[in-house]
Amino acid sequence: MTDFHVEDTPPASLALEELGIPHRVFRHSGQVTSLEQAAHERGQRPEQVVRSILFRLAEDEHLLVLVAGPAQIPWKALRKFLGQSRLTLASEAEVLAVTGYRIGTVSPFGLKNPLRILVESGVLQEQQISLGSGVPNTGILMGSADLLKALGEVEVVSLIE
Repeated sequence: MTDFHVEDTPPASLALEELGIPHRVFRHSGQVTSLEQAAHERGQRPEQVVRSILFRLAEDEHLLVLVAGPAQIPWKALRKFLGQSRLTLASEAEVLAVTGYRIGTVSPFGLKNPLRILVESGVLQEQQISLGSGVPNTGILMGSADLLKALGEVEVVSLIE
């Protein structure tokens, strides 16, 4: 992976540009250390920041789940939805190998490998959201309707009560 320079366009932004999806790149002035900090600096509430979490379902099978803000994904509900008795969070090395991104920068756009993606319905309760761009301390701001448009055939599921 090459070093990222501030003037470079993040991989997620390049992928969105290719799809013709409106979005904005937000560069934080310093190190982002929490979801709350990211939201505050982006002028958003924590619920508007979408986390991309990679799960390992089997040896070479992974799933990316998009979840809004600080909400925790109920494992039991996710296992039930998937019809799977076991799943684990992907390791740091797996996240990089599968997505091409480091933890904290993962985006559903510009992925290294095609992945099954689930969008937790809470993500769509916000009109404006932000998510990882593929590079540290940089986010992508966009509308949730544009997120769905950009993802195409994606599964929206209600896991959180």
